[in-house]
Amino acid sequence: MLSITSQYLARYRNLVTGAGASAPLPVTGAQRRFILVRSLDPTGRPDLVPMFFAFPRGTVDVVRLAAAANRLAALHPVLRGRPGVVRGTPVLCLEQPEVPVVRVPRAPDEDAGAALRRALGAWAPDGPPLRLFLTDDASERGPARYGESAPHGRGDAREVLAIVLDHTACDGGSLARIVGELGAAYAEGHRAELPAPADTAAELAAYRDAVLLQLDAEERAASPEALAYWGARLRAVRDRAPAPRPGAPVAGTLPSGSASAILPSPAAGVPFPELLDACRAAARVLYGPGHVVPLGYPWGGRPPGAERVLGCFLNTVVFPAATGPAPLGAEVTADAWWDDLDRADVPFDAVAHAAREAGSGWSGRLDGLLTVDDSRLRPVLRLAGVEGLEVYVDGRPVRGPFAVSVTQGRELHVRMGWDRAVLDDHTARDAFDALAGALGAAARTAPAADRCPSA
Repeated sequence: MLSITSQYLARYRNLVTGAGASAPLPVTGAQRRFILVRSLDPTGRPDLVPMFFAFPRGTVDVVRLAAAANRLAALHPVLRGRPGVVRGTPVLCLEQPEVPVVRVPRAPDEDAGAALRRALGAWAPDGPPLRLFLTDDASERGPARYGESAPHGRGDAREVLAIVLDHTACDGGSLARIVGELGAAYAEGHRAELPAPADTAAELAAYRDAVLLQLDAEERAASPEALAYWGARLRAVRDRAPAPRPGAPVAGTLPSGSASAILPSPAAGVPFPELLDACRAAARVLYGPGHVVPLGYPWGGRPPGAERVLGCFLNTVVFPAATGPAPLGAEVTADAWWDDLDRADVPFDAVAHAAREAGSGWSGRLDGLLTVDDSRLRPVLRLAGVEGLEVYVDGRPVRGPFAVSVTQGRELHVRMGWDRAVLDDHTARDAFDALAGALGAAARTAPAADRCPSA
């Protein structure tokens, strides 16, 4: 029987045969998942990846910034693509470059964070994948410096710029390049020329080749042996988050709850299995002992031989988090996790199908998410020589019941957001305390030689 990726490739090749230069682009397994999730969402909302930068007020020239952003969209196919489904086949359709830069006025009772949350909440799903929003920050407590547990200083001399992407257009490896190229294009000023047609054509060919290489890798990864492994690994998984309370708003439409902490970190960081164990501790508080909870985390990168193109090449790997009655221990988690990584290229939809074929009642919904990055790799945005301060806006809707983000560096910055239509604040804060406690203990005992692989 053909794998999901094999079936997709066959349909795509049949779709584009004879279409020539106007043919839509294929999508990776990760993009396929995001398109499916969007289609199943009651509000049709996409997954968004925002970055927020604070500048001294008056720094940002909106016209100049729009010109710079449109140069990027003209060059990079994924920044002018629109996800679509043609004859039942998910694809990316190319449009003309269009990157709006929107000034967001604050209501009398709003700070910058609230204004930007409102702007992101009104995101039209059928528009361009890259959009920029700018608002003044006149509050005494502006958005927090990235990684802080409390807002940093006064905001009465700042403006906050949000660079926001549809997740189908980017992964973590794309963000630094987007920020760097946007700053470089801004430095060229209003009169900089659009990319030459030859450069645009070369980038388009490189992008198409990279996605096809990724799909070839996914097709090879989804072997019968790998699918049997994931079926057995996830057979006991079930959805564990409670359904939204009667009369509650649609999940994901309320401002999320949030909690954060800054913890000491060993020089080499906390090993990834310890991070998974800490999420397991949170899941035990949220969902109770004796369950196997589906947690997801991004993993992967560009396929071998592919050009360094912008796009979304990170698979979502599922970790079956057993919640008790007793902790399994980091060594048990690490052994299972290393086995998972040997099969981490199997696309998410194929993994979910294998689990159901093996007898799991899991719907494919994730009850928790974990993302990890390194503060030393975080992008810095410079506009005409002025360096933006990356800040964090709390309260943005989360896709799953709860989501954990960990930034490793000189300190361990931990944040957790939760969907208030599904989880109550008291229980969620108890879960965060369990998470932070487990991470604090892991940080104190981590051997100096251990390193956390980059996710």
